[in-house]
Amino acid sequence: MKFTESQIQRLKEFGDNIEEKEFASADERERVFSRLFSELTAKNDLLMKSMISEPKRHVLSKLESDLSDMLTKNGFTEVKTPLIISKASLEKMTITESSELYRQVFMIDGKRCLRPMLAPNLYYMMRKLRDRTKGPVRIFEIGSCFRKESKSNDHLEEFTMLNLVELGPEGDPAERLKELISKVMEITGLDHTISAEYSEVYKETLDVEVNGTEVASGAVGPHVLDAAHDIREPWCGAGFGLERLLMGMMRKGSVKKVGRSLAYLNGAKIELM
Repeated sequence: MKFTESQIQRLKEFGDNIEEKEFASADERERVFSRLFSELTAKNDLLMKSMISEPKRHVLSKLESDLSDMLTKNGFTEVKTPLIISKASLEKMTITESSELYRQVFMIDGKRCLRPMLAPNLYYMMRKLRDRTKGPVRIFEIGSCFRKESKSNDHLEEFTMLNLVELGPEGDPAERLKELISKVMEITGLDHTISAEYSEVYKETLDVEVNGTEVASGAVGPHVLDAAHDIREPWCGAGFGLERLLMGMMRKGSVKKVGRSLAYLNGAKIELM
């Protein structure tokens, strides 16, 4: 006999990595559940009280700041672009009504949507800034993206991306991409692996994984997407899911605990019931 599904759900709301247990009887199961639940809620209560008595920045905001500081010190300019983008900009990324990713897009009307990724706007900014300088263009953005996602511990419908891109890197773009990935992951302190994968949009990517969970994906150019954006130079870029990074940094079992939420604050559950 094991914990019921509802008991597992309740325990996971307040704790992480809940250990599966076998019980000789229903009474034993209820006693163990009550003890564990009391321990987890007491710990959660202490976390909430400490956050009120000793105010700190939200963990997501803190990570955004740390990454922004690191990138600006390494020559990257931060940009802030609109959350609402045109359907035409999606089509330039080969995201059309027949593509799988299109079904995840939050359309506002027939011509506009909430951005499912940062890349379309960064392509635009990269091209405009290229025309004003002779050297490499290094830019990044941190902001919300939106996708219709199925319920999962690894997915949010509103999630935070860091996208960085360098146009005209000195040397091999693939090696520069790995260097930039390492700089970002050094901030998180997480052990990670990099492997070549397939992407619907970018085709060939370098994906970053932490404990089997993808936290980032990178690509290099020249690329098949470049012509639609009037980009001709070599480039490298990567997108990181900040909630997934935080999930690893804080050892949480769900991104819902570390992102924008009305149920959780910095990993602690706000309501007990």
